[in-house]
Amino acid sequence: MDQDVPVDLTPIRENRQYRLLFGSGLITGLGSATTFVAMPYQVADITGSYVAVGILGLLEIVPLVVFGLWGGVLADRLDRRTMVLATEVAFMVGVLVLLFNAWRGDAAEVWPIYVVAVLISAIDSLQRPSLESIVPRVVPPGQLAAAGALNSFRGSAARVAGPALGGFLITFGGVEAAYVFDLVSFVVSATLISRLSRVPSLREEHGHPWQELKQAFGYVRTRRDILGTYVCDTLAMFFAFPFALFPFIADKYDATWSLGFMYTALSVGELIASATSGWSKRVVHHGRWVLFAGMAWGLSVGAAGLVGSIWWVLGCLVFAGAADMVSGLFRMLIWNLTIPDELRGRMAGIELLSYSIGPQLGQVRSTVTARLTSIRGSLIIGGAFCFGSVGAMRTALPDLWKYDSRRFHRGDEYSSS
Repeated sequence: MDQDVPVDLTPIRENRQYRLLFGSGLITGLGSATTFVAMPYQVADITGSYVAVGILGLLEIVPLVVFGLWGGVLADRLDRRTMVLATEVAFMVGVLVLLFNAWRGDAAEVWPIYVVAVLISAIDSLQRPSLESIVPRVVPPGQLAAAGALNSFRGSAARVAGPALGGFLITFGGVEAAYVFDLVSFVVSATLISRLSRVPSLREEHGHPWQELKQAFGYVRTRRDILGTYVCDTLAMFFAFPFALFPFIADKYDATWSLGFMYTALSVGELIASATSGWSKRVVHHGRWVLFAGMAWGLSVGAAGLVGSIWWVLGCLVFAGAADMVSGLFRMLIWNLTIPDELRGRMAGIELLSYSIGPQLGQVRSTVTARLTSIRGSLIIGGAFCFGSVGAMRTALPDLWKYDSRRFHRGDEYSSS
């Protein structure tokens, strides 16, 4: 289609496989968002500690490193649908543990939440490379941009409704209600995935896992543009990831009701940006927009520390969410258009490290900085460092700035030099 449209629905209309993936992701994303709100809320309620909430992010780092890379190897070896199904069942077990702990009422403890945080991090790290590697197998190259925008729209819609729903459920039914909802969502999601056709590995021979990982990292060294997408995202999230501060921002403004809406505000921005993403198909310098969006994210988070009203904080977060979606869309296009299928799983595992480790370290950074300075200080300092470090990427890794999608031809090895 040459006509500009806000969102191209072609993959949903024409592709049953993609419809199943889209539906599963929407449902499980909605459920996971409620738990994402409930876990830090419960830790904050039990301990009242900045650091205790930040530890949630710290505990998730090691599983991300170990299992993310291993999950990438498995995605290139095994049937990817089977991997996603198995991990959905494992997610259910983790949520059940959270539910049983919450049912203890005043006797609920923090350590089971920490244990499940590690478990969920490991499971997600194993699942995501397989899940992300399915999309380029079931969606034609010409529809990958549309599928990417739809995935962003789906995730944003779930994150808009999910945290608000999580806040509602916590208010009227306690954290137990949020965990029950998430459990049901995993059951429905697994049912949809089970109807997906098999997505077996296309490779006939496999080497030692360490050798296969070495091959993937070697590929990254030859693709400085892709390396730039990883570094840019990690820097932006490390310096300006504000999620761990949300319970304390709500308390500072005496606005408990705003907790769910702060998570939602970011997703509203993502939703607006993804719903109006038709312009992105005219962009050929994807890397430049990755940098522009990362700098805009830092400015928005820093501005949230300068304003004096919870409503202005929410407005800054909406803008930050829009910037984050734009960055993610163009990173995805660079990856899906240029990475060979036989490397997709392992590359998705490496991408998972940049996507996830940054936010987890960012939670620790933001809470420690808040303790040393203040909530405002943490937001302002983080936003400033994000803007400066991402902006410096133009000089540090110029291949990302020079990336031009017109130089990519299907079947050829992409070179950014």
